[in-house]
Amino acid sequence: MEEIKRLFKSFYYAGNGVFHCIKNERNLRIHLTFITYMFSILLSTDWFDLSRTDYAVLVVISALVVTAEIINTAVENAVNLASEQHSEYGRIAKDAAAGAVLAAACFAVITGLVIMLQPKAFAAMFSYFLSHPLMLLLLLVSLIPAFIFIFWGNPFTKGKKK
Repeated sequence: MEEIKRLFKSFYYAGNGVFHCIKNERNLRIHLTFITYMFSILLSTDWFDLSRTDYAVLVVISALVVTAEIINTAVENAVNLASEQHSEYGRIAKDAAAGAVLAAACFAVITGLVIMLQPKAFAAMFSYFLSHPLMLLLLLVSLIPAFIFIFWGNPFTKGKKK
């Protein structure tokens, strides 16, 4: 029974780590917002011709970017904890971790372009929004909470202890 309790505690601590990053890391919120919009469009429309393998690749590459961002946060915090003084090694560790996120994000964009660069799909999307201005308006309005989430995180938790 103690093993099960420790297992659930480990999930609890991991969840805390993820939620800490979502709350405190703007770049992670940017990635999550783009991922949400991408999958919302892909799963709610038939504009793109994607196979199950295409979806699997998009899920994996999205997970890679999010994971890299969380690891970057862990590295930055570990370096800060190790020393308050500026260190060339600390700078290199932080820059390399940030570079890993950048590389993952760039390859995710390239992968997304390879899979989703379908001119007919974008023409259908453009045509749809031209013929359904209310849906275009809803999409544009949805950008307001997206920007609030990205730049301010959850406004209901501001001022609370980190």
